[in-house]
Amino acid sequence: MTPSLRRPLGILALFIGLLAYCLFVVWLFEPVATLHPLLQLPVWLVLGIGWVFPVKPLIIWIETGKWKP
Repeated sequence: MTPSLRRPLGILALFIGLLAYCLFVVWLFEPVATLHPLLQLPVWLVLGIGWVFPVKPLIIWIETGKWKP
């Protein structure tokens, strides 16, 4: 079995993507923090869970080599 570059490249893409997402959320902190706490809650919930959906196809690709299961 020959080693593939898919796993290291996928992990690197995952790391860079999550870093970019974290920077985006930090950039949004100040404007969202000025909102009423009941308005902040859904924003933080969506941002806290929202990163999972773009990552799923990348993890599938790392494991199988296909973008869809």
